[in-house]
Amino acid sequence: MKYVVLLGDGMADYPSDKLSGKTPLQCALTPHLDEIAAHGTIGLVDTIPAGLTPGSDVANLSVLGYDPLHTYTGRGPLEAASMGINLGPNDIAYRCNLITIGGRDTADAFMEDFTADHISTAEAAEIIQDINNQLGSAQYQFYPGVGYRHLFVWRNVTASPETIPPHDITGKAIASYLPTGDMADEINLVMQKASEILKNHRINIARLNKGKKAANSIWLWGQGKKPQITPLTQKYGLKGGMISAVDLLNGIGVIAGLKIIRVQGATGYIDTNYEGKAKAALDALNFMDFIFVHLEAPDEMGHEGNVEGKIQAIEFFDEKIVGTVLNNIGSFGDFRVMVLSDHPTPLDLKTHTSDPSPFAVLSSRKEENKVSGVPFNEITAKKSGIIISPGHLLMEKFIKDWRAFVGS
Repeated sequence: MKYVVLLGDGMADYPSDKLSGKTPLQCALTPHLDEIAAHGTIGLVDTIPAGLTPGSDVANLSVLGYDPLHTYTGRGPLEAASMGINLGPNDIAYRCNLITIGGRDTADAFMEDFTADHISTAEAAEIIQDINNQLGSAQYQFYPGVGYRHLFVWRNVTASPETIPPHDITGKAIASYLPTGDMADEINLVMQKASEILKNHRINIARLNKGKKAANSIWLWGQGKKPQITPLTQKYGLKGGMISAVDLLNGIGVIAGLKIIRVQGATGYIDTNYEGKAKAALDALNFMDFIFVHLEAPDEMGHEGNVEGKIQAIEFFDEKIVGTVLNNIGSFGDFRVMVLSDHPTPLDLKTHTSDPSPFAVLSSRKEENKVSGVPFNEITAKKSGIIISPGHLLMEKFIKDWRAFVGS
C-alpha cells in the first residue's frame, strides 16, 4: 500500500460576495479533486484544537497525526529542525520575517507587507547575514531561510514574550501588536536595532530603485522550545518523505522522521514548480511507502486577499499536482490518496481561521470508498456528515483503520 497526502495550504475558505456567495473551491475548475471526492470519501477534519491559534504549524501537526495540545511548542523550533539548527533545552527559536513597515514615522507605523514584497531568497540571505554580523552574539543568532521566512535563536533564556504573527495584522498599526510580557523589551529592542541596520541597506536601496518595497524591518514571532515527538515513520513502520518549499513543513517532516525531498524551483508562492513536486513524489514512491506534498500558494493568495490568485493556485494544484499523481499512482499497486486543506485562509479576512476543512480520500480498494458522487468543496464536505475531530485522529485512520472507518 502506498500512502499519498496532497495538501493545499489554506485552500479552504468562506463564501464570499466577491464570488457571488461561493468559495474559491466552488469556483475553481478542479476535475481531479472532484474525482477523488466523488469516487472516494469526503468529509471535514478539525485540525485546530480549541485554545490554540489557527496556523499551518498546529494544523499540519494534526494532519500528520500529532495532538498539538501535547506536542506543539511554537513555530520557530519546527523551522529550526528543517534548517538543521540544534536547539538546547533552554534555547528559544523565533520565526523572523523580513517585512515592510509603512508610515511616515514611528507614531503611524503599520504592517504594509509581511513578506517584504516577496523578497528573493538571495536578497534576503544577504540582509540576514548583515543583521547577524552586527547583532549576532553567543546569545543571539540569525539564520537565513527561504524568501521572507528566516529564523532567530535566543540561547539560554528562561522566558519569552507574547507575540503576534505579522500576517494577522496586515494594514494595521503595529504599536498595539508588538511583543508584550516577559522580556518583551529585549525582543522589541532587537527588532528596533535591525530596523536601523535596514534603513539604508544596499539591498533596499536597489529594491526601491526598481520600484519594489524595502525590507525595512524584521518581525519576531512563533517562538518555542524543541518539541518531543515520536516519528511517524517509527509509529507506523513506514519509510516516508516530505515535499515542501517552506521550512515549517520541512521541519515538521524532520521531526516526523520523513526524508526531506528538495525540488528545484519550489518557491512557496504561486510561481512554484508544481509539476516538479508531483514528479518528485512519484519518483519517491519507488522506494518509499508514504509521501506528503505541501503547496503553500493558496494560503499566500488568501493572505493577500487575491481572489483570482487563490482560484488559480487551486486550479494549478488540481491540474499539476493532484492530476499528475492521480494519473500515475495506479502503477504502484494498491494506494490511498488523501487531498485536503489544513485550515481556511478566507480571502475576506486575509488570515487563518479554526473552522474544520474539507478532506477526501480515494483508495484503490473499492470497498474502502463511500462513493458520494459530489465535488470537492467546503459545502459538500459538511453535507457528508463526516467530521474527524480531533483532527490528529485522521492519520491513524488513513494508514491503519481506513477500511474499518469507511465501513462504520
